[in-house]
Amino acid sequence: MEKTSEILTALQVLKEVFGYQSFRPGQEEAVNAALQGQDSLVVMATGNGKSLCYQLPALCFPGLTLVISPLISLMKDQVDQLLANGIAADYLNSSQTFEQQQQVQNKAIAGQLKLLYLSPEKVMTNSFFSFISLCRVSFIAIDEAHCISQWGHDFRPEYTQLGGLKASFPDAPIMALTATADSTTRQDILQNLRLNRPHLYVGSFDRPNIRYTLVEKFKPMEQLCNFVAAQKGKSGIVYCNSRNKAEKVSDALKKRGISAAFYHAGMEVSERERVQRDFQRDNIQVVVATIAFGMGINKSNVRFVAHFDLSRSIEAYYQETGRAGRDDLPAEAVLFYEPADYGWLHKILMEEPESAQRDVKLHKLEAIGEFAESQTCRRLVLLNYFGENRQKPCGNCDICLDPPKKYDGLMDAQKILSAIYRTGQRFGVQYVIGVLRGMNNQKIREHRHDTLSVYGIGKDKSKEYWQSVIRQLIHLGFIRQVMNDVGVMLHLTESARAVLRGEIKLELATPRLSAIATVSSPQRSAVTNYDKDLFARLRFLRKKIADRENIPPYIVFSDATLQEMSLYQPTSKAEMLQINGVGAIKWERFAQPFMAIIKEHKALVEPAKKPLSQ
Repeated sequence: MEKTSEILTALQVLKEVFGYQSFRPGQEEAVNAALQGQDSLVVMATGNGKSLCYQLPALCFPGLTLVISPLISLMKDQVDQLLANGIAADYLNSSQTFEQQQQVQNKAIAGQLKLLYLSPEKVMTNSFFSFISLCRVSFIAIDEAHCISQWGHDFRPEYTQLGGLKASFPDAPIMALTATADSTTRQDILQNLRLNRPHLYVGSFDRPNIRYTLVEKFKPMEQLCNFVAAQKGKSGIVYCNSRNKAEKVSDALKKRGISAAFYHAGMEVSERERVQRDFQRDNIQVVVATIAFGMGINKSNVRFVAHFDLSRSIEAYYQETGRAGRDDLPAEAVLFYEPADYGWLHKILMEEPESAQRDVKLHKLEAIGEFAESQTCRRLVLLNYFGENRQKPCGNCDICLDPPKKYDGLMDAQKILSAIYRTGQRFGVQYVIGVLRGMNNQKIREHRHDTLSVYGIGKDKSKEYWQSVIRQLIHLGFIRQVMNDVGVMLHLTESARAVLRGEIKLELATPRLSAIATVSSPQRSAVTNYDKDLFARLRFLRKKIADRENIPPYIVFSDATLQEMSLYQPTSKAEMLQINGVGAIKWERFAQPFMAIIKEHKALVEPAKKPLSQ
C-alpha cells in the first residue's frame, strides 16, 4: 500500500528523533488514523511501542497534544524520556506547587510545548478549561483507557466524565490507548468516550519474550528468596497483596544480601518517590510492592516480575507481568500460588454488597483462579481469555518446558479423602495432613484422631507432598473448600464417592517440591552473539552518564540498544545512527563516549584475533 505524505513525515520523525528504523506492528495504522483526523482506540501490549502511537502524531501536528493519564509517576518518567530526545514536553498534576503549574501553563500558552501530560482530575476542573482555551490543542491521547470502563479491571467512576472531551474539542482527534481490554471493555470505552467513527486497532496480547511460570507454595519465603538470588542482580518487582507482607518480604530479601526496598500506599509520598527513583536508576535491584506500584513504571530493563500472592484478575496479572521485558529481551514472570490465596480473595469479595460491579470482579477472580490451576500452556490461557484464539503451545512456560509427570494417584487420593471423612469434614489442609502423617500434637489428641485407622498412613511422604496432592484433588473437584469464621475446612464432593470405592482410574501429577522457582531451559536473547565484555563496559558507562545527568540509565540508552552496539560495534556517526534507539539528539548528547569505548575495545580485541606471523 502506498504511504501517504503524512505517514512518510512520521517515519522520518521516528528515525531522526527516536532513532528507530521502522514502525512496529500497529503503529503505522494508529499514527496514520490520527494524522487523518480520525478518532481511534489502540489496544497494544505493554512493550510494543504504544506511547509512540500518540507521540509521533504529536510531533507532526502544529499545535499542542494533551496526554491524559492516571499515572502521576509515569508522567515525569515519560517527560524525562521525551526531553532526552529533544522534545518539548511537560506535565501538570498534584505533585507540583501552584507556581510550578503556572510556569508550565505559561509555556503551553506561549506555544513552547508539543506534549502536555495531565491527570484526569486536572482535566475536570473549571480552571483547566480557562487555561486550555488559550492554547491551540491539535490532538488528545487518553492513556490507560480501560479505567473508563465498568468492565475494566481498574474502573474509576469519575473517569467517565472524560466523555465530555469530544464536545469540548470537536476538531481534535482523540486516541484512547490501553494494554488490557477484552471485547466488552473495548465497546464500553468507545461508548463512554463518544468517539466518532473510530479506527480500532487490537494488537496481539502475546509477549513471547516473557516466560510464565507457576510455583506451588511450600516454603514460600524460602522459594522466593532462592528465585531472586538466582537472578544475580537483575532488576525485578515482587508483588504482594498487603502492605505488611511487602515489608516482610523486603526484609527477608535484604537478609539474603539482596538490594531491596518495599513500596506501598501507606508510606510518605517522599519515601515512595525515593524508592521508585532508586529503582529506576539501578541503585536498588528489587522493589517489593503492593499494586500501588508499577502500573505506570516505564523502566525498560526489568528482567523479572514475581507475584508472591495471586492477582485479582487476569488483566491485573497481565499488566503487572508486562512491566518485565519492555525492551523485548528475555524476562521471567513467576507466580507463587496456593488455593488458600484464591479462597481469601473470594471471601473478601463476597463481603462486598451485592452489585453488578461485584459480579464483574467475581468473574475476573474466577478466571485468574482457572489460570493458576491450569495444566495447559499458560500463554494459551492468557491469549484465549483476551479473545486471541490460539491452540499451539508456546514452548516458553513451565507447562511447555517441563510438562507435569503423571502417576497412578488413586491410593494417595483414597488416603486423603478417607482422612477428611473420618475427621468429620471439619478441618483444614494442615490438620488433615497432620493426621495422615501421624503427628503427635495436642489438637489431634484432644479430638482422639490419633486412634483413627487413617492416623499415620501417610507418614512416608512429606507435608509438601500431601499439600500438592490435596490441591490437585481440589482442582479436580473431589474436594471443596468451605470458608467460615474459624478458617477453611475441607469437604468431600459427591464425585469423591467413586474414588473412595476405587471405581475410577485417577492420574495425578507428580508433586514438584523444589525450593527454587526456575526452569532449566535457557532463553535465547533477542540479539545474539553480541560481545558480552563490551556490553558490560557500555552499561558501566551508561550508569556514570545517567548519574551525572540525574536521570535513569534506560533513558540514556536501553539494554537492547547497548546489545546492538555490542553486536555491530559502530565507530562512525552514520553507523551509530543505524542503531535502534539512537536518534539525532541522543547522538549529540550521549553517543560519542560510547563510540570511544567501542573503538578502544576493538583496538584491544582485534590484534588478539590476528594469527601470529610465521
